[in-house]
Amino acid sequence: MARAYNFCAGPAMLPEEVLQKVRHELLDYASSGMSVMELSHRSDAFKDILSEAEERLRRLLSIPEDYCVLFLQGGASLQFPMVPMNLGKGAYVITGRWAQKAYEAAKLQGRGEAFAGSADRDFEYIPKIDPSEIPGDADFVHICDNNTLYGTKFFKPPETGGRPLVSDMSSCILSAPVDVGKYGLIYAGAQKNIGPAGLCVVIMKKSLIPEDLPGSVPLMLRYKTYYEHGSLYNTPPTFSVYVANLVFRWLEEKGGLAAMEEVNKAKAQLLYDAIEESAFYVNKISPRDRSIMNVPFRLRNRTLEPLFLAEAEKAGLNNLKGHWSVGGIRASIYNAMPMEGVEALVSFMREFEKNNI
Repeated sequence: MARAYNFCAGPAMLPEEVLQKVRHELLDYASSGMSVMELSHRSDAFKDILSEAEERLRRLLSIPEDYCVLFLQGGASLQFPMVPMNLGKGAYVITGRWAQKAYEAAKLQGRGEAFAGSADRDFEYIPKIDPSEIPGDADFVHICDNNTLYGTKFFKPPETGGRPLVSDMSSCILSAPVDVGKYGLIYAGAQKNIGPAGLCVVIMKKSLIPEDLPGSVPLMLRYKTYYEHGSLYNTPPTFSVYVANLVFRWLEEKGGLAAMEEVNKAKAQLLYDAIEESAFYVNKISPRDRSIMNVPFRLRNRTLEPLFLAEAEKAGLNNLKGHWSVGGIRASIYNAMPMEGVEALVSFMREFEKNNI
């Protein structure tokens, strides 16, 4: 079958090599006579998968020894309340929908304060952070590293005045090297650059794991619970961990994150250039803050956007519709999107413009 180019923001494309490996092992993993989906999470076979996944992720991101890696359930959204439950009061930078949702979850607990953001210009830029403006009683600073809806990115972690920096990296993790040591906690839902939905990876400085929390905090929402049990306090999303490990292996085989960053920059530049060179399309995001993972744009004649999307679908360019709250067009070009997919999109855009001027 001919595979479509899937530009969905998530669940997103997976590397074809990984999918082929999954298909090959689906009925019989490592001559066990069982699918990986049937393996006990307490079995040596799955423990080996989990251990290998952590080792590969540590190598890819050069994670320091004083940080733990946790494989959790609930996606990134469960981290919105879990972070303040464990770390205290957060100072939030609001750069879009997911940063807002994280803030709202903390605010419900009386543990969140928004102190900076970019809503004044429809989230079209990343604000400069002045550490002196961070609330004095804040225990951590929270950012959403890459904004999937509006297409912005923190290309440099902000100064926090010594407070731990917490970052939601769901839509940009593994797209480029990261200096993990500049963050107190990183979390990322899997369904963009890691693997199937349902898994969340947490990378956390061990010294931030609280020893004691109020009895009102459930055991399942304490980082200590998962750290002490090696992510096996309960049944983890085993299949998602298995696929994530294959993706980590694929990234290593591709040359690691520095090599992946170069490819991602080239894909994004090709698409941004096509938009900039045309009077037919427009992207309003501040050039210095433009994401290399999510590229939103509009047609200047917005009445043509439904036709654009319908014809793109027919051409095998799927899921280009922008988020319902924003509209327009959005091309999510995560690691697994090949250069050929972006080239096909750019070719389609030029042909559509020629036929609809």
